[in-house]
Amino acid sequence: MAIKSETVKLLRDKTGAGMMDCKKALEVSEGDMEKAIEYLRKKGAATAEKRADRAANQGIIVTKISEGSKRGTVVEINCETDFVARSGDFVNFAVAVTELVAVKTPASVDELMAMPYDASRTVAVALTELVGKIGEKLAIRRFEIINATAGVVEAYTHMGSKIGVLVELAAGAPAADHQILARDIAMQIAAMNPSVVAREEVKKDVIERELEIYRQQAKNEGKPDQVVDRIANGKLEKYYQDVVLLEQSFIKDATKAIKEVVQEASKKLNDQIAVRRFLRYQLGE
Repeated sequence: MAIKSETVKLLRDKTGAGMMDCKKALEVSEGDMEKAIEYLRKKGAATAEKRADRAANQGIIVTKISEGSKRGTVVEINCETDFVARSGDFVNFAVAVTELVAVKTPASVDELMAMPYDASRTVAVALTELVGKIGEKLAIRRFEIINATAGVVEAYTHMGSKIGVLVELAAGAPAADHQILARDIAMQIAAMNPSVVAREEVKKDVIERELEIYRQQAKNEGKPDQVVDRIANGKLEKYYQDVVLLEQSFIKDATKAIKEVVQEASKKLNDQIAVRRFLRYQLGE
């Protein structure tokens, strides 16, 4: 039977599938719109199954701040190519999923996949249909949420959404200046990749491992035994400056450490501000 172009366009508007796919679906279903939609969904599932073993190591990190800067959400969604990662369909899906995570706060990816994406589909079905449309393996890899109890959460994305950061500041009377500070610190975390907030959080076995490496380096350089420990401890201080957020040099002013920036902000705002925690997602890590 002849399929009218208006019917093809209507199916395309309903599903987002390509024009040729819509025409084929209508031909196979003899013009029945519901059967054509079902055909396209099955095609998407078949495509997803076919590409299940493909590597999906591209994608984007999406962050969202909500609840009056009291909740931060970060989500990683993967695809096969950077071209798709920058496409409107993929980005819109990633943003919609992040919004859903922020509002519904699922406990796991499996729970998220079973949630309604819209009035007619779960997230899993919407993802499968997008696979059929785009033709690449897609995956919701991970997500996390930070809820601030007394303070603010801020976010920052970096390198074309390849890195996403959430940071929580404890504060007595959060205001716009606190959010500016939090964003600066989030930028710091994105750029400098600290491991912990404070040196007290560095595990003892890590410290001992680093000290042993530095001692051995000093011995290999022929340093006298009586100065080996002093050299090792000096290098440990430099290690802290690399991995401890509060001891890193501020990227906007290298003459200050982050802890000094926080102290100055506390004094200026007449508030006791502290960095409580952070999350840093890097694509594919």
